[in-house]
Amino acid sequence: MAALAAASPGGDEGLEEDEDELEPGLDEAEAEPEVAKAAGAARGAVLTRRGITLRVLLRDGLLEPGRGVLSIYYLGKKFVGDLGSDGTITWQETGQVFNSPSAWATHCKRLVNPAKKSGCGWASVRYKGQKLDQYKAAWLRKHQPNVPPPDEVGAGSPPPGTPSVRGEPGASPVCPQSLASEGEEEELPEDEEEEAAREGRLAVPEPAAPKRPEERSKKQQGKGPAEPAGTDGGSAGKRLEVKPRVPVRYCTLGTRDSARNPQTLVEVTSFAAINKFQPFNVAISSNVLLLLDFHSHLTRSEVVGYLGGRWDTNTQRRWGPGGGGGPAAARGCHQPRVPAVLTVLRAFPCRTRLGDAEAAGAVEEEICQSLFLRGLSLVGWYHSHPFGPALPSLHDIDAQMDYQLKLQGSGNGFQPCLGLICGPFYHGNPGVESKIAPFWVMPPPEQRPNDYGIPMDVEVTYIQDGFLTNDVVQEMTLLVEFYKGAPDLVKFQELWSQDQTYLDKLKGSLASRTPKDQSFSHVLEQIFSLLKLSG
Repeated sequence: MAALAAASPGGDEGLEEDEDELEPGLDEAEAEPEVAKAAGAARGAVLTRRGITLRVLLRDGLLEPGRGVLSIYYLGKKFVGDLGSDGTITWQETGQVFNSPSAWATHCKRLVNPAKKSGCGWASVRYKGQKLDQYKAAWLRKHQPNVPPPDEVGAGSPPPGTPSVRGEPGASPVCPQSLASEGEEEELPEDEEEEAAREGRLAVPEPAAPKRPEERSKKQQGKGPAEPAGTDGGSAGKRLEVKPRVPVRYCTLGTRDSARNPQTLVEVTSFAAINKFQPFNVAISSNVLLLLDFHSHLTRSEVVGYLGGRWDTNTQRRWGPGGGGGPAAARGCHQPRVPAVLTVLRAFPCRTRLGDAEAAGAVEEEICQSLFLRGLSLVGWYHSHPFGPALPSLHDIDAQMDYQLKLQGSGNGFQPCLGLICGPFYHGNPGVESKIAPFWVMPPPEQRPNDYGIPMDVEVTYIQDGFLTNDVVQEMTLLVEFYKGAPDLVKFQELWSQDQTYLDKLKGSLASRTPKDQSFSHVLEQIFSLLKLSG
């Protein structure tokens, strides 16, 4: 969900043309004779990069035919294709067949952006996650080692550590990082790194849609909620939001548009603004806010966790004839429904890293057992926007709507799912205290089913806890240990502002959420001391 929300210019600002691409209207079949002539007799003869086709790479073993091995990422949209043994590409969504990467890339990109003139095929199409132009470069290194590589591929020998094939160093682009394009910008916008490796999305692996909360808690299948929002621990600061994201108003969105950046932030709408009552009341324990705020402060990457609590339908009633009491009932007048109360009592941080399905399953199993042993139900989730405002993105909105539907299940009764977003280091916050924003998503009007869901601001009652529970202290200690030494760990002794360190900022943010009983202050100080040593 974690949404969540952590580069290069997007779309048309990236590399637009590949000078080695086939001319429009010239597909690989027409270029093949030039390659066959050289490949057949004397591979030592100099070939232009244009003469190297998918058929050549297939024939020489650099590529293998297969289903779903080709992909394109463009403006938030992913396209998947099959590679045929004859070098053709079949787009899985429609079954259309293309003779070259250029033809397929141009077709797909024009669906998203009609103004697109070229597809930049070899730089846009990926084979098993790696750009095709890297395989082309590998073929040249193998068969024409004395020919200087083109500028766009980089000069000199292959990068150190490039795996070898058939005994020749750098003969095959097996290592994605070693063969990353040099001097070439990605097609994906920075915020969509969650789609290219999730989006390693470039230096980290590609983002998948978040697992449903109940699927994670009850079935422990796949990856944890941290996946949608987290980043790989090996990419320090990869999710750092250096460019401000300007929120948009919901009314400006209109119908869904695949070309719109899924990380676009959207302002929330109040129920009063649309003349509706909030369908449920919410009460949140201060210990919940303290723990999730602490979790969000530890790393520059997004974090995710679950919320446990109770859904009390006994408080939901309607006064009227034969029910309730008081003058209204005596007069037989119907009064507005008194909403049921959703009480959030416990936060369950997900101590996992993106892509670590095995660890995610273990953490989810642990959380599931904790919920059961404490007699709590799964009532929501939280995630952070480390350096951005605590507003939902389009991705968060879709995820929240999905979780609401799944959590409600097949029963006829209504059960809400609450989303919380924490913005710990956003300098637009009024003070040192993190902004923690509760939200819920209202489905679009029935007459406009293709619109985005409406992100709603949820009014909440905060309950000040009298003491710090052992559960919270233990979770805080485990979180410090989990992020200890991580490359994206916040350096708490560094300055957050001109006169405050990140540790000062953390203490100030937690102050209003600390229990009334100050006897626990020494426990927090011990945890703060651990943070100083964790970097």
